Amino acid sequence: MSTGTTNALTAGTWAIDPAHSTLGFSVRHLMVSKVRGRFTDFSGKLVIGEDGSASAEAEIRVDSVTTDNEQRDAHLRTADFFQAEQFPVATFKSTGFRVKGDDFVVDGEFSIRGVTKPVSLEVEFLGVNPGMGQGPVAGFEAKTVINRRDFGITIDMPLPDGGAVIGDKITLTLEVEVGLQA
Repeated sequence: MSTGTTNALTAGTWAIDPAHSTLGFSVRHLMVSKVRGRFTDFSGKLVIGEDGSASAEAEIRVDSVTTDNEQRDAHLRTADFFQAEQFPVATFKSTGFRVKGDDFVVDGEFSIRGVTKPVSLEVEFLGVNPGMGQGPVAGFEAKTVINRRDFGITIDMPLPDGGAVIGDKITLTLEVEVGLQA
């Protein structure tokens, strides 16, 4: 378990509420625009210790990818990209939390396609709310940029006049609501 200080959160296990959370991504397309997508099947938790230490982990079913284009989504599931049949789950496990002003940086190990690399998430803590009768909830927004080639996604789709159909840098954006488990 990684450690860090999260004084505003009650000790315990906080589970991601997928109905109120989004795990999204964006990537350059044709050098001039961005394609955006998200994953619809994911889970995770944030564990806060009595001493304020914290750890986080998440699992993402990569075959749940949607870019609102069925043909592109089917291609993303293939060996060119996620290789979803062989590696159906991407994971994140924290290795440390660092305070950055009022927010955090969460360092961790991100695994996709059988490749694990360190990543750092810039996390904005949005606060805690008493909830709507199911117990307290907390919100976070997080962002990081990864290079797809670092994770074995090396497909090249060059354009005739230079550049590529898809960029190398992928921006991952997480908008997460977690609820304290009883």
